[in-house]
Amino acid sequence: MSMDPALNSPRLTPPKSRLARPLLTAFALLLGCVLLAVYALGSGTLSLSAHQVIDALRGEGPKNLSVIVTQWRLPRVAMALVLGAALGISGAIFQSLMRNPLGSPDVIGFNTGAYSGVLIAIVLFNGSISEITAGAMAGGILTGLLIYWLAWRKGVQTFRLIVVGIAIRALLIGTNTWLIINASLESALTAGLWSAGSLNGITWQKSLPAIGVIVVAVLLAQMLCRRMRLLEMGDDTASALGVPVERSRLLLLLTGISLTAAATAVAGPISFIALVAPQISRRLCANQQQPLLFAALTGALLLLAADVTAQRLFMPYQIPVGVLTVSLGGIYLIVLLIRESRR
Repeated sequence: MSMDPALNSPRLTPPKSRLARPLLTAFALLLGCVLLAVYALGSGTLSLSAHQVIDALRGEGPKNLSVIVTQWRLPRVAMALVLGAALGISGAIFQSLMRNPLGSPDVIGFNTGAYSGVLIAIVLFNGSISEITAGAMAGGILTGLLIYWLAWRKGVQTFRLIVVGIAIRALLIGTNTWLIINASLESALTAGLWSAGSLNGITWQKSLPAIGVIVVAVLLAQMLCRRMRLLEMGDDTASALGVPVERSRLLLLLTGISLTAAATAVAGPISFIALVAPQISRRLCANQQQPLLFAALTGALLLLAADVTAQRLFMPYQIPVGVLTVSLGGIYLIVLLIRESRR
């Protein structure tokens, strides 16, 4: 009896390879975050073994080691992961909306707008951490709405949005410089340290307002993920499939800005994580059903790795993590521009 060849068709075979690679990639990224976090919690002036770190996290072992791990080092490591994930998701949203690898909040200027809000809260009002977070959110959202309005011409085109964003960013940089020059010495020093992008001195108390914003924004981003993927197919196709195009684009824009602004409120403008993380995650796994998840894991791993490197590279001195990300991200941006110009 002959067998129907259609039964052996590859199309009828479960696509195990398509499922296996995303799972393995996600597991590898998550494992990298965990291992690097344990290393970061154990390294420093007082070095601890992985066993001591785990005991301290479980509330066991000497009390002084528990204080070092859970109160001194854990907030910095945890916020590096959280902020890196937020920046990765933000970058994935903007690059998807603009269908352009240069569509990043730090290139367009949204994080500069958030930093302007932080400067106003610090320099003009001597604000608390909650007021600084509110200032970052207001600055980022107002900047985003202004860029969106100026780029609007019966719809928003990617190239116009990027060009308008770069122009607004240049104006904001000049405004920020003027604010720092005219500030008091104490406010100028605080603002200058903030502008470098640093996780030094971070605590749970300083982080809680931003964590609340990030959680809400991540949930909203996940709810809008399907619309985001349909918008990648083009406005006409997305509209034919029942997606309210402009409303969805504006909601995604505000969500991405909120993630960037929250990260800026805590650590200052950390550049290029949002630009690089989505690109790396796509190269690790091109067939992604959950692009925001992969961008979040990649961003978390990148920012924690950059912070650990910034702490250890010039021991006993520490450089702000933003300085390192700008240096490495600038090289990546040059390579990306050259590659795009050759297409």
